[in-house]
Amino acid sequence: MEKLFKLRENNTTVGREVAGGLTTFFAMAYIIFVNPNFLSQAGMDFNAVMLATCTSAAIGTALTALLANVPFAQAPGMGLNAFFTFTVCFGMGYT
Repeated sequence: MEKLFKLRENNTTVGREVAGGLTTFFAMAYIIFVNPNFLSQAGMDFNAVMLATCTSAAIGTALTALLANVPFAQAPGMGLNAFFTFTVCFGMGYT
């Protein structure tokens, strides 16, 4: 872990990084339920959207950590999902 993430160079430990990761997860966990709720109103399957939300967030976060070595979490954006559901589907009538 030290070699991969340069923990000493960044003045941190594995324990601090795990605590930071858990804190970030709990701060962002709302997206797991809100995103499928929005998109299921537009006719998408709730469980499929939940799986896609979790999978895309996990892959995006892992790639950011492993390729860029930065502590950024990635997840689908709520603004675009709300725009799609309430403007495109409900407002414009698309299915």
